[in-house]
Amino acid sequence: MTGESGGTKQRLRDAAIATVRERGIAGVSARTVAAEAGVNQAVIYYHFGSLHELLSDATTHATAARIASYRERFAAIASVDELVDVARALHAEERELGNVQVLAQMLAGAQTDAHLAPATAAAIQLWVDEVEATLHRLLDDTLLGPLVDVPSLARAVSAAFVGVELIDGLADEDALPTLDALEQLAGLVQVVLDLGPVASAALRRRVRRTTRGR
Repeated sequence: MTGESGGTKQRLRDAAIATVRERGIAGVSARTVAAEAGVNQAVIYYHFGSLHELLSDATTHATAARIASYRERFAAIASVDELVDVARALHAEERELGNVQVLAQMLAGAQTDAHLAPATAAAIQLWVDEVEATLHRLLDDTLLGPLVDVPSLARAVSAAFVGVELIDGLADEDALPTLDALEQLAGLVQVVLDLGPVASAALRRRVRRTTRGR
């Protein structure tokens, strides 16, 4: 019985994600999700209590599963340049699968529906946590460690990951894509990290003076 219940709940989660992906958040209802899952609408309320709870649960589970599938790739990142390369690859893959669009749709829905906000924030935070752990590993023991607010930078990188999906359709062809801007920033960071002993020592002295003045 437990296995059957678990299977039904997962089918509803999958149907909720598929409905958001195909119809957008405005096209999601108990009726459309139930039709996608091939069940009666009452099954949604039996397992989740409400459509909002189903959407929240489905978004969190789907995001956690996607991040888990990329964890080894994050662990292998050895430079900020590689982090941006991985971000580009992941965005392309997730966009192809429609998963970035789902998060973007949930984010858009959360602006007007407070019930969706906590789960959407939690799903995005899962990406933030993964990026933050990688940035700490790359920067904490370097010259930039004392200067960089890693949690805020991780949020900015993750926001770009989702936000570029929202603005892609609005940008002019000649506009600098968000991920290109991140790549430029990564290049500057890598230049600092690759400084020779003399320049590193000078920068370290400047860093100490800067941090003492805070």
